[in-house]
Amino acid sequence: MENTSILGQIMKLLPLLIPLFLIQLGLMIAALVDLLKREKTKGPKWMWIIIVVFVNLIGPIVYFVIAREDEL
Repeated sequence: MENTSILGQIMKLLPLLIPLFLIQLGLMIAALVDLLKREKTKGPKWMWIIIVVFVNLIGPIVYFVIAREDEL
């Protein structure tokens, strides 16, 4: 009986988790595409790839705020 209550709780949270997952995925893809197109970043590219992929929602945001060097 506990399994159905846990499943029920997950189903209640699903409408909140799906948009969060889509936002995370979109930010990660945008950050990785931008990272691969840039010639210079603040720090090595391999480090930013690890941060963007493994630090979930915050990683891509940190990349966009800190890692990008201004191209004039």
